Parts: sequence; structure tokens; C-alpha cells
Amino acid sequence: MLTHENWKEHDQDFEVDPTYKGALNVLEWAYGHYGDRIVYACSFGIEGMVLIDLIYKVNPRANIVFLDTDVHFKETYETIRKVQEKYPSLQIEMKKPALTLEEQAAQFGDRLWETQPNQCCQIRKLDPLKEVLSGGDAWISGLRREQSPTRKDTQFINKDDKFKSVKICPLIHWTWKDVWRYVHKHSLPYNELHDKGYPSIGCFHCTAPAYDMNDLRSGRWTGKGKTECGLH
Repeated sequence: MLTHENWKEHDQDFEVDPTYKGALNVLEWAYGHYGDRIVYACSFGIEGMVLIDLIYKVNPRANIVFLDTDVHFKETYETIRKVQEKYPSLQIEMKKPALTLEEQAAQFGDRLWETQPNQCCQIRKLDPLKEVLSGGDAWISGLRREQSPTRKDTQFINKDDKFKSVKICPLIHWTWKDVWRYVHKHSLPYNELHDKGYPSIGCFHCTAPAYDMNDLRSGRWTGKGKTECGLH
């Protein structure tokens, strides 16, 4: 089995077909290779809706984890509810941080997302995901090369030194239009904030409408000199 420990420069020769651009082939390989030892860490953004639908075709009882920071938009929680109704057999875990918001404030001060956003992401996202991934060998992410300059070299299969895991990215060749075309064609539920200028959606304190549609993540951590939460 391909793991972080026995990693070598490796990528499968997946067929990048016109319909799924390799995504379905990658997922079939991933679940065949890892079985229950792989998890999808989903933010329930628009790419997530596509991946959930594709994953459901391959493994209707797949494990999906949502990093529930306690400061997500109400629209995000409503999207999760709709997904649970549409795909009832999926195993969706709402993973909480070790610290409540009150405990975090007592230890690090109020509004940590403003004073030390990296520390806040560490507590509420990175540490919980690390705990989840400690029980598996690989995880799935909805990264696309088109999303930002920092993601342009993402491969289908990636060595993940941060979490000592293997990161599978089935959507690397999909464009923004590809994603939306799939969502509308299959009548998938999605977060209504996407219709209000939010192409990328995280915690409500740190997410604003995008100001540059050439950079779909331009509304994240505005003014903080930060473009990623640290998961990638």
C-alpha cells in the first residue's frame, strides 16, 4: 500500500477523460487501494458538492469529515443538512476542536482569528484534522490547480508531509465552469453564499466576498497577508 512512509515519486497514469477529467478514475483507485483507510475532509463548498456526488458513485458509505470550527456560516450548516438528506448512507463526522470558543478565548484572548489567525486555524482546523488522519493512510481534498497560484502544481496523488499522509486530489484539472456545470446538470445542493459573491467559503469571521474573480480565494483572510488556513 502506498503510504507516507514508503512514498516514492509516484502518480498513477489516470485517464483524463472529457467527462470527469480523471476524477472518477482517481476515486475508484483510491477507494480500491485504501478502502476504509481513506477519508474525505470536506468543507462543503462547491467543489465538495461535486466530490461528494462522485464519491457516492464509488463508495456510498464513504467516511467524510467536516472540521466544525463552531464559527461557520449558518448557510454552511444548512448545506450539510441537505447533503445528509440526499446521501443518507454517507458517514459524515462533524469534527470539533479540543477547545471550545470560550476555552480558546480564556487561553489565548478574545477574537484570536483577528490577532493570531494562524494560531486560530491551528487550533480549530489543523489539530482536529491531524487527529482524524492519525487513524488512516490517506485523505481526499477538493483542490483544483485553477484555484490559486499556490495550488497550480497539485497532482492527483501527493505526499503530505504536514500530516504524514497521502493526499488525493481528484479535481485538479477541473475549471470553475466545469464544477458549476456538473452541479447544475445533476441538480446538486450547494451553499447559497456562492450566489452572493463567495466562491470560497470558510469561517464567517475570516471570509468575505471575493474582490478578484481571477483569484477565487481573494475573499479569505482579507488584509491578513494570509491565503491558506494551513491544511494545504
